[in-house]
Amino acid sequence: MEKFFDYFDDRYRQTLLSQPPSDDGPVVTISRLTGCDARPIAESVVESLNRKYGEKKWKWIDKDIIYAIAKELNTDTQRVENFYKGIELSNLSEMIMAFSGGFVSDLRIKKAIRDVVLSICKEGYIVLVGRGGVSIARDIKNALHIRLVAPFYWRVENLIKKKEMSIENAEEYVVETDEKRYNLIQTFLDKKLMNMDSLFDATLNRKSFTVSETSELIVSMYEKKIGIRVTDNKIRQTIF
Repeated sequence: MEKFFDYFDDRYRQTLLSQPPSDDGPVVTISRLTGCDARPIAESVVESLNRKYGEKKWKWIDKDIIYAIAKELNTDTQRVENFYKGIELSNLSEMIMAFSGGFVSDLRIKKAIRDVVLSICKEGYIVLVGRGGVSIARDIKNALHIRLVAPFYWRVENLIKKKEMSIENAEEYVVETDEKRYNLIQTFLDKKLMNMDSLFDATLNRKSFTVSETSELIVSMYEKKIGIRVTDNKIRQTIF
C-alpha cells in the first residue's frame, strides 16, 4: 500500500505522466457488466502473470483508488464514491459544504481520478478493475482492454446467490449499476461514443467460461498482444 500512495506525490506522478509513451505499461483493464465476478478474475490473472514470469510485479486495483483520492482531496470517501456512482450533489448540499470548507467539485475529483489512474497504468504491471480504466488508459500501447458480459438473468441469479438479494432488488441493481458504469466510461472519453465496443480488445461471455477459464483466456491474450513486446523491450534495455 505504501507504493500505491506514491502516486499521490505530485512530483512522482508528474514524472510518470511525462514519460515517453513507449515506456508505458503493461496494463490490463477489466470492464464489466454487473454480476460478472471481475474481482476474482483479476486476482487470478495477477497470480498467473506473476507465476508465469517469475516476478511479483503484477497487482490488481479496484476500490483502493477511492480511499486514496479522498485522502488527497481532503474529503470523505463517500464524495468520491458518489462521483463514481453518478450521484450529483444537490444545490443545498453544495452550499453547506462550501460554507464548511469541505466542498470538492466534480471537476477536481475527475482530474484527480484521471491523473492517478493514468499514472498507475503508465507505470504498469497493473490489472485495473473498472474505475473508467478503459477510457483513461485507451492511448497506452502496451494495454489489453477486456470487457466481461453475461445474459441479464444469469447476472441477476449470480447476485441473488452472492448478495442474498430478492429477484426484484437484484434486477433493479443490475439495471442501475450497468447504466452508471456505462456513463462512467463515457465521462473519461474526449467525446461520447454511440457504441463502445471498439474500446475493447475482447469481450468475454461469463456464462460460457468459469472464473479460472476466463482468467486463462485473458492471460493468453495478454501474451499474444503485449507479453512478447514487453519482454523484448526489457532485453534491449538490459543490453544497452
